[in-house]
Amino acid sequence: MSRSFCIAPIVEGHGEVQSVPILLRRFAERFVPGDRLVLNPALRVKSASFTNDTNYFRKYVELAARKAKQQPSSCVLILLDCEDACPRALGPALLERATSCRPDVTTIVVLAHREFETWFATAARSLRRVCGLPAELEPPENPESLRDAKGWLSRQMGQPYNAPEHQARFTEAFSFDEAMVNRSFARGFKKLRFFLAGMNR
Repeated sequence: MSRSFCIAPIVEGHGEVQSVPILLRRFAERFVPGDRLVLNPALRVKSASFTNDTNYFRKYVELAARKAKQQPSSCVLILLDCEDACPRALGPALLERATSCRPDVTTIVVLAHREFETWFATAARSLRRVCGLPAELEPPENPESLRDAKGWLSRQMGQPYNAPEHQARFTEAFSFDEAMVNRSFARGFKKLRFFLAGMNR
């Protein structure tokens, strides 16, 4: 029996506003192909304000929660770059704060270490020939240690990486299986699967 579920994302960049819906649709098509994803437009926040300003944080969590509650099976997804922050500390702290704001709504926190684009670098082979990337492209030796994944992509493409232009195209094309060796992607992947498994009980 087909079911509907809703995800209300909170993201930090113009590129993520376009690419996170693509990521979530791909995820839903892979793991719950018979169900209908109701995807609210992503809310874009300023990362520093979101993580450090209590009122700002509450405002956007409340907005996302109200949108999510329009469906009985729903969650708020907070997806941010963690940059140099420790994801093991920041992730649980954000989850605790969001849950205290809206305990009636499931919240999932996914932190890309260090950037969303690090996932692309990890899955570089699947992006060969996309947006001018080389046909023999290989991932960097340790993608999770990469401090400037956007710069790495720019060098590989031979042109400046522009998130609003390139991020959505890479999100459509990159391999989930290749990206799974990246721990932050694997953790986010696991959290979303756990939510979907609970929804379908």
